[in-house]
Amino acid sequence: MHVELITKQDFITMKTELINELKNLFQKPLDQKQWMKSADVMKMLQCSPGTLQNLRINGTLPFTKIGGTTYYAYNDVMNLLEKNKKNAA
Repeated sequence: MHVELITKQDFITMKTELINELKNLFQKPLDQKQWMKSADVMKMLQCSPGTLQNLRINGTLPFTKIGGTTYYAYNDVMNLLEKNKKNAA
């Protein structure tokens, strides 16, 4: 029988990697699409069509328009939320 010993540091490193992997799995839904339509973004941000239009016009939220449909990258919406996150006082 072959016995391998691990150090405390090895165990801590493994634990940290495992926690990071679990965070990544649970942070974004597995079925989340890369591109979202305006209605989905308004629901996510809980904003009106006018507010979403203002975010587009002032360049706060990048978008792609194909025909009459406007699409937003999921990552861009999440970045917008992260950039505007405030810490509790």
